[in-house]
Amino acid sequence: MNGESGPVGIVAGSGRLPFLVTAGIRSVGRDVAMVGLRNLASKRLVDEADTFTWSGLARLGKWISFFHSRGVKEVILVGGVRKREMYWHLRLIRYVPDVRTAILWYRKLRRDKRDNAVLLGVAEELEAEGIQLVSGVKYCRDHLAADGLMTRRDVPRSAREDVDFGWRIARASAKLDIGQSVAVKERDIIAMEAMEGTDSMIRRAGRLCRSGGWVMVKVARPDQDMRFDVPTVGPKTIRNLKGAGCACLVLEAERTFILDKPTTLALADKLQVAVIGKTDPDMEG
Repeated sequence: MNGESGPVGIVAGSGRLPFLVTAGIRSVGRDVAMVGLRNLASKRLVDEADTFTWSGLARLGKWISFFHSRGVKEVILVGGVRKREMYWHLRLIRYVPDVRTAILWYRKLRRDKRDNAVLLGVAEELEAEGIQLVSGVKYCRDHLAADGLMTRRDVPRSAREDVDFGWRIARASAKLDIGQSVAVKERDIIAMEAMEGTDSMIRRAGRLCRSGGWVMVKVARPDQDMRFDVPTVGPKTIRNLKGAGCACLVLEAERTFILDKPTTLALADKLQVAVIGKTDPDMEG
């Protein structure tokens, strides 16, 4: 058995993306062995997987044991994990680590607890056990943003300069690992994403710019490891953008997931939010 013929493992967080990745894996004739993160993953995922177990977020040892028992050699981390929960005052009770996670935390992560460092540590632990961490993009390429205009609705003339301005700001912010989304209007920065997440930033931008007509740009970090985290938008994003007065959404092409892409883009047209994909020349091969 090898990584291309056996079951594919999934560690599932919240949201729609675990369902799409599962469907993509099944479309190539492979089984799914899934670890659902308790209090995060949807209960409906139990019926989507061939084998399923619930686990805490900080139970790396349990993940490894489960995947070994199912013959898994390839694992995907997919779905949301709300970072702000990790700073909750009862986190030490809710996220009690198993021995494997505790060793990883204290040996490798004491000095650097940023997302990427934590996830690289998880990848190393899995690889030490003969389990390769891969990107969900492998099974969901049809859901990636394309380059150019993706909606019938074009970018409003008044917002066109803001597309390029916002792109530069978002790229700089992502490079500094501050956030990956920015809201701009008339070459002014309205809001930048931080720990609160994209949806909260959208609501904040709407409160600050009540006249509407602003542009949101969402990008990946220059060194984004697509095994760990792929920037994602979906129908909820579009509804939030419309409610906050956004006129145009700019996404990094080939590096951003659009959940249920045809449905999301049709909704954007209905709500008159233009969606455009843009490519960073520095990221082209």
